[in-house]
Amino acid sequence: MTTVSATRTTADPVPPQQLQQDVGAVLDCIAGGGVAVVPLDVAYAVNAATAGGIRRIFDAKQRSYEKPSGMFANYQMSREIHQMEDWKHDLVQNIVERENIPFSVVAPFDKEHGFFASVEPFVLSSSSKAGTLDMLLNAGQFHNEIARQSWQRQMPVFGSSANTSLAGSKYTYADIEPPVREAASIHFDYGRSLYANPEGRSSTIIDFRDFSVIRIGVVFDRVQAAFAKHGNVELRLPAN
Repeated sequence: MTTVSATRTTADPVPPQQLQQDVGAVLDCIAGGGVAVVPLDVAYAVNAATAGGIRRIFDAKQRSYEKPSGMFANYQMSREIHQMEDWKHDLVQNIVERENIPFSVVAPFDKEHGFFASVEPFVLSSSSKAGTLDMLLNAGQFHNEIARQSWQRQMPVFGSSANTSLAGSKYTYADIEPPVREAASIHFDYGRSLYANPEGRSSTIIDFRDFSVIRIGVVFDRVQAAFAKHGNVELRLPAN
């Protein structure tokens, strides 16, 4: 594990070799059935890659299987796997590259893609819903390195926020509830999440089939503006 000063944030630069080694240790751990707690800019997250690991996450979080996990990804992975019009893929890329803000894309996906060849059926079924897959994009240096190494290894990584269900996101390792911390075989503490906020929000989740907002997250005003600017899209807000 790595522990840093509480005055640091997850966006403070980490030497590339250390970041690669830390993320490599996470992927080695979860490939063997373990669970990891990792520092993201939107909130601390817990992830896994096997059926046993995913079950431990759901049990520790007391999370309903009706709420699927998401996949740690980047816009290239979304373009390769999500099934949607080219202009929507271009929109995702523009928001990531030009605006540098985090958000999650929910869209139909290619379940037969070779990237999922070694994924256990339970893992994919508990990480997708109604033929769609949630991919978290651009959630900070640790997240982006997980996505890069995940694709390099052809090993999908799934997870969710590191907190008990409905308890609000956690922005420091110390604030994560003991059952969630104890479920993890490995953790990394990179300081306070960049987008820590009193509302307990994490990433914004958007259904790209109709641009409805599944969850309002951090920097939502910037997310709205980016969709309008790069796609002339007005996001559909939740009814309540």
